[in-house]
Order: sequence, then C-alpha cells, then structure tokens
Amino acid sequence: MRYLHTMVRVADVDKSLDFYCNKLGLEQIRRRDDEKGRFSLIFLAAPGDKSDGERAPMVELTYNWDPEAYSGGRNFGHLAYEVEDIYAVCARLQAGGVTILRPPRDGRMAFVRSPDNISIELLQAGEALPPQEPWISMKNTGNW
Repeated sequence: MRYLHTMVRVADVDKSLDFYCNKLGLEQIRRRDDEKGRFSLIFLAAPGDKSDGERAPMVELTYNWDPEAYSGGRNFGHLAYEVEDIYAVCARLQAGGVTILRPPRDGRMAFVRSPDNISIELLQAGEALPPQEPWISMKNTGNW
C-alpha cells in the first residue's frame, strides 16, 4: 500500500492556488479540467517530496464549477507538513496575509488555515527550535 493524496474541495481556484503554491510553497504537479463533469482536479506536492524520483504524496484540490457552499472544513482534520525553519515559514506566511492561528511558541508546531478553512499543521523538522519572539508572546487566533 502507498499513500497517494488527500482531496480537499475548494471554492475559489485562484485563492487556493495562491495560498497553497505562492504562500505555503507547494508545486502544481498536474491539472485535469473535465468539461463534461464540470470540475477541475489540481494535484500539488511539496518540493521536498518530489526529490526521490518516485510519485510524491499530494494534495488534490477539487473545484466544482457549479457554485456549492462548503462547510465544516474543521471536520476534515488537517494537512501536516514538515518544514526546515518553522519561524521563517510562519513569518513568510504572515507577511503574505495568512493568519497564524496557533503560533510556533514552542519552536515545534504551528497551525494556519487555507481560504477554504482547511487546517494546515506545520511541524519543525528535527528538534524544536529555541523559543523566540514574536512567537512566544503571540496568542492563538480562532481555532484549528
């Protein structure tokens, strides 16, 4: 058995691609637009997951062309990514307008949320980084 992908439904392709690719740093692997079924499937992978030459675990963004209200993003749970420097990633996301819901006060873990209310957990690779400001003093925002 091999993990393939996790699917999340998105309401706005442009906002979602901006978040997942431009801000979070994933890369688009492939895209399928199905006119008959009226949907688009966009597969994304983390750059580090593609390095071994095998098929990477992916996030599948599913966009249904006919408007549909999605709720309960929190019921999905979350996606998790290991990062080399959690402080640098959180600073970059915050500078890009992403709210840090659970700051990396411990140098180990943070949570942010996609435009479609999908929780994204960020975990520091290896040992936790030494706690530092502004993260130590930053309060949680909302829930994750």
